[in-house]
Amino acid sequence: MKAEHPAALKYIFQDEIYLLPDEKSFKSTAVTQLVETPVAETAIKPVEEAGLVPPAAQSEAEPMVQAPVLSFYYLGTNKKAFLIFTHYPDLDFIANEHLTALQNILKRKGFELDDVAIFNTAKNAVNDWNEILNYFTPEKVLLLGKSAIPSGLDLPPLNQLKQMPDYTLLYSFSFDEMMTSTDNKKAFWDQMKNL
Repeated sequence: MKAEHPAALKYIFQDEIYLLPDEKSFKSTAVTQLVETPVAETAIKPVEEAGLVPPAAQSEAEPMVQAPVLSFYYLGTNKKAFLIFTHYPDLDFIANEHLTALQNILKRKGFELDDVAIFNTAKNAVNDWNEILNYFTPEKVLLLGKSAIPSGLDLPPLNQLKQMPDYTLLYSFSFDEMMTSTDNKKAFWDQMKNL
C-alpha cells in the first residue's frame, strides 16, 4: 500500500508503535527533527540519506515526505488536558480582568493556569476543530462565547454539559456577557462546577 500524503499514515497504522531499548540503534535523527524544527526550516531528504533504508534497497527508495508540524499560540501548559476557547481579536489570549476571574474559577475546581490551555480563536490561523482536538487531546473543553467556537464544531447547547467519547464539553457565555449579568454568571457556574 502506498500513501500519497503523510497524514494518511494515521489511518493505515492505527496502533501505537513503540521503540524497544535494544532497537534504539534504528532511531533516526531526521525523524526527531521533524517534531523539533518548523516546517519552513526543514528540508525533504531522500529516505536513504536518513538511514532508514538498507543499502541494497537504496536505488529503489523514494524521497521521504515530511508532514507539516502544527503549532498553536495559547496560554498555559495544558498539564491536565483542559482546553479553554476564548475570542479576543485585540488581545493575545484573554483580557486581564477576565483572566483574573477565570483563575479564581479554576482555583475553586483545583486547577492552576499551567493545568489548562487558553486558546484564543482570533489569534490562531488554524481554527479547525479536528486539528485542535488532535493536537491538544483534551479531557475537558470550555467554550467561552459563540465567537470562540472553532470552525468544524457544531453549535453545542448553551450551558449544558455534553459528554463526548474522549472529553466533556461546556459551551457558555463569554466573560463580557457574564460580567454584566448575574444570571449569566450563575448559569455558567451551575455547569462549570460539574465540568
